[in-house]
Amino acid sequence: MPATLDSLLSRRDLRLRLLGGGPTDVPISWLHSSDLPDPTPFLAAGQALLTTGTQFGTGTAVSEERIDAYVARLADHGVVALGFGTEVVQAGTPDALVDACRAHGLPLFEVPYETSFIAVAQANAETVARDANARSGWALAAQRAISLAALRPDGLGATLAELSRQLDCWVGLLDVSGRLDREFPADGIPADERDQLQAEGARLLRGGQRASLPVSTAHGGFTLQTLGAGGHLDGVLAIATGSLDQAGREVVTAVIALAGLALQQNRELARARGLLRTGLLTMLSFGDSEVVETTSRELWGPLPAEPIRVAAIDVADDRTDSVVDLLELWVQETPGQLFFAVDDALFLCVSANDTTPVERLTEQYGLHAGLSDGATFTSFARARAEAVQALDRSREGRAGIVEFGDLARDGVLAHLAHTGASEIARAFLAPLTDHDASSGTDLTRTVRTWLEQNCEYDRTAQALGVHRHTARARIEHAGRLLDRDLGLFATRADVWAAFVALPA
Repeated sequence: MPATLDSLLSRRDLRLRLLGGGPTDVPISWLHSSDLPDPTPFLAAGQALLTTGTQFGTGTAVSEERIDAYVARLADHGVVALGFGTEVVQAGTPDALVDACRAHGLPLFEVPYETSFIAVAQANAETVARDANARSGWALAAQRAISLAALRPDGLGATLAELSRQLDCWVGLLDVSGRLDREFPADGIPADERDQLQAEGARLLRGGQRASLPVSTAHGGFTLQTLGAGGHLDGVLAIATGSLDQAGREVVTAVIALAGLALQQNRELARARGLLRTGLLTMLSFGDSEVVETTSRELWGPLPAEPIRVAAIDVADDRTDSVVDLLELWVQETPGQLFFAVDDALFLCVSANDTTPVERLTEQYGLHAGLSDGATFTSFARARAEAVQALDRSREGRAGIVEFGDLARDGVLAHLAHTGASEIARAFLAPLTDHDASSGTDLTRTVRTWLEQNCEYDRTAQALGVHRHTARARIEHAGRLLDRDLGLFATRADVWAAFVALPA
């Protein structure tokens, strides 16, 4: 039982009498005695005061204004109770003091002459000490119960459930994405509070540093505490209490340590799973999908149904862990829809009919991705190569998805501009470009226009604004400089490929 005015009033040996004024169940951390006109500089919120009323004067007429101002200062400062010692200066408690305490909501009790102030203070101190001992005992018992809960098969869930029982409040765990992963009791808070907590939790996780945050909602207060080491957080613990006493904080600290350990063990297990995934990816690339299907079904669920598409995604090293954690959650939520592994890039295997996971991931993290055409698991190696080629093209522009099918529709020659053929093309066309630079001719543009106009001299001449004989003469001159027969299709294709390979 905490030390309150009620606990003092229950002591018959003190013979205290309540005169009203406000709530009597507020904890009293300490009792002081003072007759100063303004004792607030020496008091702290949550404490109570004993006085004989000397500061009000010794005459029969007591200033109501002075008393009212005195009580107002005490109430504003957070004093939780006032005790008046009778028959020392005043015979009985002044009516003005009773009225002022009622007006300002400050509990007032009368201390008879036979009861010393030190006896009242000692009684309160004894109750405070008993309560502290009881809370310490509770904290030890709670930590012992929580430690035993951690040994159960679902250690993390059992630990959080025991914390909820010990604190008699709602407790939740937010995962690395800020989503509420588990809660005790289930559905213990309204949907709007859940949304608010998830938004605040996600903000803490984006900060990447260990932190604690009090959150006020329309229904009450919460405390959010990140789990894990700075730079790599594993989640957020949410407790439906705005403040905790020392014993409560000790229990929560123990739970944070246990939860952090459990999540760290999960992370070590996740690393092992990651190595296994990489091995399975290699087996898929070699066409051995039966073993991969059996292993995946036992651990995560079946592989996506054929036809499949493979995505290669570029993820920075410092973001890989958080992306993998999110993908693990998606695999648990929708088994059979996604297989992923990290090798030289992050690879996702999804059903060709549903590429939503690739789209969600690239949008959420702003990543570059390449997506293969549809394939079967026997042609997984080809699909993986297509995804890597499309990823290379994606890196050249803004973040997003480039599909291999779009590259194929551009044609083979269009791909030359994205390879290392530009220097070869520049050297191949050098006889033309060097001649134009030294002689002021326009052979290079003429040859390109001629090829664009399907090698027709009349159309080329019209496009360049020259006579067709001039156009023909330039083409023949260009052929001599290149030492190639431009009448052959193979030569024309070679020259056009050179133009395509040069940067625009």
